[in-house]
Amino acid sequence: MTSNLYLDIHPDVAAALAAGKPVVALESTIISHGMPYPQNVETALRVEAEVRAHGAVPATIAIIDGRLKAGLRRDEIEHLGKAGREVVKVSRRDLPFIVAGKRTGATTVASTMIIAAMAGIRVFATGGIGGVHRGAEKSFDVSADLQELAQTPVAVVCAGAKSILDLGLTLEYLETHGVPVIGYRTARLPAFFTRDSDFGVDYQLDEASDIAAVMQAKWQLGLKGGMVIANPIPEQYAMPRDKIDAAIGQALQEAEQQGIAGKESTPFLLARVCELTGGDSLASNIQLVLNNARLAAAIAGAYDQLH
Repeated sequence: MTSNLYLDIHPDVAAALAAGKPVVALESTIISHGMPYPQNVETALRVEAEVRAHGAVPATIAIIDGRLKAGLRRDEIEHLGKAGREVVKVSRRDLPFIVAGKRTGATTVASTMIIAAMAGIRVFATGGIGGVHRGAEKSFDVSADLQELAQTPVAVVCAGAKSILDLGLTLEYLETHGVPVIGYRTARLPAFFTRDSDFGVDYQLDEASDIAAVMQAKWQLGLKGGMVIANPIPEQYAMPRDKIDAAIGQALQEAEQQGIAGKESTPFLLARVCELTGGDSLASNIQLVLNNARLAAAIAGAYDQLH
C-alpha cells in the first residue's frame, strides 16, 4: 500500500489491506454515467454487498472534491448517482485537472486502475472494458482503458469488452501491448450482453486459484501491466445475439448522425441500446456486474492466500 498526498483510503479498506485481507476495486462511472437513478445507486450498493458476501472488502473508487477515494461512504455513492452525468467522467488525462480544481469525478476503468494500484489493490471488477471503437481506422478512437491495462498492475474482471466496440481490433491491441485475455471457464471472448463472440481468448482458466497464480507469476517476473479476466454473463441473463446486434447497429447509426464521438459515445450507445431493447439490456448489465463482483472476490481471496 502506497501513501499518496491526494489519496484517501476508506477505514474498512485500509484495515483489510493492512491485515492482508482481500479487497476488490469497483468503478464509479457505472454509477454516474452507466445507469439512471435510482437503479445506479441500488446497483452500486448491491455490488458492494456481493463482494462482501463472497469474503472480500469492496472499494468503490471516485474523486470527491479533488480527493482520490479508495472506498466510498453511502452518501458519496448517493451523490454520484443523483448528480448523474453532471459528474465529470475521469480518465488518466483528466485526473490532475479534477484534483487541482477540487472537483468531483467518476472514474473510468483506466482511472479506477490507477487509483486502485496507488492504494495497493490488485483486483478490480467492472461491467465491460473499453476498447477500439468501430471505425477506429478513420477516427483513431481507442479507449485509454487498453493503454492502462498495458502499464498498471491490476487484474480486471469483466464480461469482455462492450459489444458496441470492434472486438477483433481490441484483442489485437491488447496482444500488441502484452496484455493477456483470460477466459473464465470459456475459450471464447464474451461480448458483454452475450456469452459468446466470433473471437477466442488467449487462455482458458477454470479456477480463481489458477488466475491468482498467473497474476503472482506475472508481477513477480517484473512484467508490467494488468490482465483481462473475461467472465461470461450468466446464461439466464444473456441476451439473444441477433437482438443485441440489431440494437447496437441502430445506436451506432444514430450516434454518427448526431455527431456523438469520444468519451460521450459509450454512455450514449449503452443508453440507446437499453431503450431499443425495452430495458432488457439494463437488467442484463446489472446481473453481469454482480457476477463479476463474485468472481473478483474469489480471485482476490486466492491471490491473498499466496502471500
